[in-house]
Amino acid sequence: MGMMKVIQRIFTWWNDATLSTLIYTRRKGVLVGKDEQGNAYYRTRDDAHRWVIYNGYAEASRIPPGWHGWIHRRTDTPPTHDDYKPKPWEKSWRPNPTGTPEAEYPPGSLYLHRPAPMGRKPYKPWEPESAADETS
Repeated sequence: MGMMKVIQRIFTWWNDATLSTLIYTRRKGVLVGKDEQGNAYYRTRDDAHRWVIYNGYAEASRIPPGWHGWIHRRTDTPPTHDDYKPKPWEKSWRPNPTGTPEAEYPPGSLYLHRPAPMGRKPYKPWEPESAADETS
């Protein structure tokens, strides 16, 4: 491992695991499994702690739904076991598109550099009925 990689591991947590995390994992960690992105999931022998070592950039949204449930203790069954069945609504991970051309905006958003869809009525504010209308 090059000197730059060692310095990077000591001082940054967002570009792979830090040196202290790797030492802790080596001493106390039990590998539970890996996901399709190469992220590795660990626990202590007594299952008091669970953690993930990301394959590359550390972004919490990269944890797939099955592993998310395991790491947050919603289930004790990791998705690597045979009895794990994903729910039909669980989707595969995709990068956050915010700030990219693939970003999604609601209709009429000011960020959509185009007019609101045709046929949409302009906003008409509520106005109270006048006192004259109430007496008649």
